Amino acid sequence: MSVRYPRPLRPGDRVGITSPSSGVDEKLRERLHVAIRDVEARGFEVVLGQCMDGSGHVSAPAAARADELMSMLTDPEIRAVVPPWGGELAIDVLPLLDWDRLRAAEPTWLVGFSDMSTVITPLTLLTGAASIHGNNLMDTPYRTPEGLVSWLDIVSAPRGHRFTQIPPGHHRSTGWDDFAAQPEVREFTLDAPGTWTRLDGSGDVDVEGRLIGGCIETLCNLTGTGYLDVSAFARTEARDGLLVYVEAGGDDAFTICRNLHGMRLAGFFDAANAVLVARTPAPDSPSLSQHQAVLDALGPLNVPIIADMECGHLPPYMPIVNGAHGRLVHTPTRSELTQTLA
Repeated sequence: MSVRYPRPLRPGDRVGITSPSSGVDEKLRERLHVAIRDVEARGFEVVLGQCMDGSGHVSAPAAARADELMSMLTDPEIRAVVPPWGGELAIDVLPLLDWDRLRAAEPTWLVGFSDMSTVITPLTLLTGAASIHGNNLMDTPYRTPEGLVSWLDIVSAPRGHRFTQIPPGHHRSTGWDDFAAQPEVREFTLDAPGTWTRLDGSGDVDVEGRLIGGCIETLCNLTGTGYLDVSAFARTEARDGLLVYVEAGGDDAFTICRNLHGMRLAGFFDAANAVLVARTPAPDSPSLSQHQAVLDALGPLNVPIIADMECGHLPPYMPIVNGAHGRLVHTPTRSELTQTLA
């Protein structure tokens, strides 16, 4: 199995919108429509699914969510699928997906982060289809800061395309915009300065490998299962190693530390040439910060650990393509992640 890249989207192609996890509450529907119009403004036709109910913790029963996601991922007319956002229980759709059928189908871009890691990361590991850990639909109307790209740019790029992202220099310190009160908001509130940080020591970093990773709180529940066999992926697709990225959404530092220890013991980081860690809004614990939690669990890997990257729950968002070839450079004067769709 080799990494399979969906063909690039062109004007007139269809983008499917469904909620494999949480749906959209009625008071947030105007933001949903704003985001849909922005996708349409790029020349794409939007197919809005039925699994969008936001009145509960999931958008529909598991079987319905799995069926709609399968339908969109195997419809040759739909070239990308993006959810409004993540949620909590996408894990219940995994055993209901037809993985053999997904392996046989022409690949379709699947986009998302947070609880969507539960689906997009296994999709790449089990089928070889590249997927995008990046801003969800409801964040799409925001202007992309200089130095970063949008998922819409990636899905429109051809195989072999190479793009580099750098720290924008500012991020949001906490909280979220109120989409109910400001459904048209298009500018991130980036009120805190900051750049990438090396946690494991000092010195220049220049390292390469296939990119794979996702949200710690959701992926930790898949360790030891057939849905998260990163070691097998490394053996077939990344014999020169991986760049593994992780992000914490909200769990305290003790919980993140335990989860990362478990993921390491399960082999999630065995082929890592470096670990990329997102900046996080998650709280520190008494006597243990989020940075210390990462070091405690992953320091024994003896690989570079670069933290405070824009691939997590704090805006802005730096999309990462699961399966892409990555090159990470971090020096006192230069920080960048280059991804190649090859």
